[in-house]
Amino acid sequence: MSRIPLPTLESMNPQQRAVYDNIVSGPRGRLVGPLRAVLHNPDLAERWQRLGEILRFDTVLPPKLNELAILVTARRWNSQIEWYIHSEAALKAGLAAEIIESLKQSQRPSFADESEALVYEYARQLHTNGTVETALYEKAVQAWGPQGVVELTAVIGYYTMVSMTLNVHEIPMPDDARPPLDVPRAQGEPVLTALPAARFPEPAA
Repeated sequence: MSRIPLPTLESMNPQQRAVYDNIVSGPRGRLVGPLRAVLHNPDLAERWQRLGEILRFDTVLPPKLNELAILVTARRWNSQIEWYIHSEAALKAGLAAEIIESLKQSQRPSFADESEALVYEYARQLHTNGTVETALYEKAVQAWGPQGVVELTAVIGYYTMVSMTLNVHEIPMPDDARPPLDVPRAQGEPVLTALPAARFPEPAA
């Protein structure tokens, strides 16, 4: 049960209905997750869904790397819906099931692809320290250019906002699914998940 009432088709005003129609006719195909709450402000919801569409579907990063950055964010923030939706999307995009499971268990993934290790470590450091080390940043620029690091950082920031919105309003899981993530606790209170540093694959001989 959500902490706030969520607009339904029957209760939406014309502005909300117009945003809803834009969402379900786009690449998302349905209204789930944070936009259910954000529809309380239709102007915000319309801008939110446009930004999210760019960052999920239209960056220079390959889809599996984009989804990996989202999964690191979901695991860090224990965002159940975000994990539920994007673990499936990551698998479809070609991210190995073993990597997804390691992230789910808060264990160090085994990467054969250096670009995957780079995205994971970039997201992990940004969530942990609020920035990333210079050497890692420079690797990311070399890999994807200035546009790529801007977009990668924006993806991580956007899905942090998504996680916060899902968590604080207690948006219900879609599809009657069970929450997939174990949430760590300290003194009875939920805490953010700590992820181990990446182990980069050895360069080919």
